Amino acid sequence: QVQLVESGGGLVQPGGSLRLSCAASGSIFRINTMGWYRQAPGKQRELVATITRFGNTNYADSVMGRFTISRDNAKNTVYLQMSSLKPEDTAVYYCNAGIISDVYSDYWGQGTQVTVSS
Repeated sequence: QVQLVESGGGLVQPGGSLRLSCAASGSIFRINTMGWYRQAPGKQRELVATITRFGNTNYADSVMGRFTISRDNAKNTVYLQMSSLKPEDTAVYYCNAGIISDVYSDYWGQGTQVTVSS
């Protein structure tokens, strides 16, 4: 059974920083692309950033230059360093990963709340 467990969310003031982590565990042969998505109240889930096994990254325009995605393949973990946070970054952040165990499947974490408010 493969699981993704996120951590690092919380309340932060505008302009502040947070670091999210997401660790994959279970019977894992290989993890392909990992990413972060977010969903604000009343809105659809949207892409924040993705990173391939080889470190190629992709960012939403709204977070470019403020957020950095990285991963540690040895630890099956992906990170999202968020800086210069704005109130509009408030959302539940979800980790996603394409994982090969006995078959290839797309996995989601349970979500972690990020609230940017003074």
